[in-house]
Amino acid sequence: MNPSTVTIQRKIIHFDADCFYAAVEMRDNPKLRNVPLAVGGPADRRGVIATCNYEARAFGVRSAMPTRRALQLCPQLVVVFPDFTRYKSASQAIFNIYREYSDLIEPLSLDEAYVDVSACSIHRGSATLIAQEIRQRVREETGLVVSAGVAPNKFLAKIASDWHKPDGLYVIRPQDVDVFVAQLPIEKLFGVGPRTAEKMHRLRLFTCADVRARELPFLREQFGKLGTALYQSARGIDNREVKSHRARKSISVETTFAQDLHGFKNCVDKLPALHTDLIKRIERNQALNLVQKTFVKLRMADFKVRTVEVNERDVSITHFKQLLENACQKHTGAIRLIGLGVRLRAPDTVAQLDLL
Repeated sequence: MNPSTVTIQRKIIHFDADCFYAAVEMRDNPKLRNVPLAVGGPADRRGVIATCNYEARAFGVRSAMPTRRALQLCPQLVVVFPDFTRYKSASQAIFNIYREYSDLIEPLSLDEAYVDVSACSIHRGSATLIAQEIRQRVREETGLVVSAGVAPNKFLAKIASDWHKPDGLYVIRPQDVDVFVAQLPIEKLFGVGPRTAEKMHRLRLFTCADVRARELPFLREQFGKLGTALYQSARGIDNREVKSHRARKSISVETTFAQDLHGFKNCVDKLPALHTDLIKRIERNQALNLVQKTFVKLRMADFKVRTVEVNERDVSITHFKQLLENACQKHTGAIRLIGLGVRLRAPDTVAQLDLL
């Protein structure tokens, strides 16, 4: 088998907040709910619409549309000037939730991101249940809504997140990829704009099944480098990794229990397996010398997260046992999840300390 044809099985979720800027405005000002609303610049200054709610979209209002045109389509449209301070704050709150499930998060904008949950053990690694839980938490903790697409790769996850919008969740299982992709219109493929779509239609290429019927040399001849991408996308192939674009700041492991636990004595038996997994991850990332803090995380039955964290480099099971006991004494109540983790120094900081 050619190594270049081997695909890595991943579990990727693409999250996309529904009409994000407008959603923040409606959350913060109830008077703006259930009315056509847009966020954008004023019409008398050649402003454009950044986003709008679904009430406005029913009139044909769209992102990037001149505000003047939007008001012609919907005279009752309420236009609010953007407040990016609040949008960034809301985005940070959502991304903080994502980070509890994975270190591999690739932001695309304030309201959109890929999250690779391949290594997440919550819900026994079920990406579908993880996506459901994250969507529920975003709604409860921020008052906002994110749609999600679950798939084996980034290309399909992004398509899936738009499949049942708004407030949707769509899952493409590995065994369903072939059938799902075959019926996709070519307009869904990355890089296919109006001009390319027009050319493809002239070549009688309307769906991914049509593209599959053509050989790679033909597609390269007609579309250049894009031809290779079309050949792969039409088969659901996308080997791109989710890239966080930032240094790893922590390593952690956690597990959710089928039945809630009560008290330290009920929890301590779960510690050895978690500790073994944590040490394996630390060693795999060659991060033992980077450890600067250790912590134990509890998620209670009401979904509230409680953390006990100390400035300690000790990663022994005895140390984590003490942290767990402290956490259970400090935060009483039913426990649905236990997590162990470490905070890391930046690698260059360690190098400077070694030199000194």
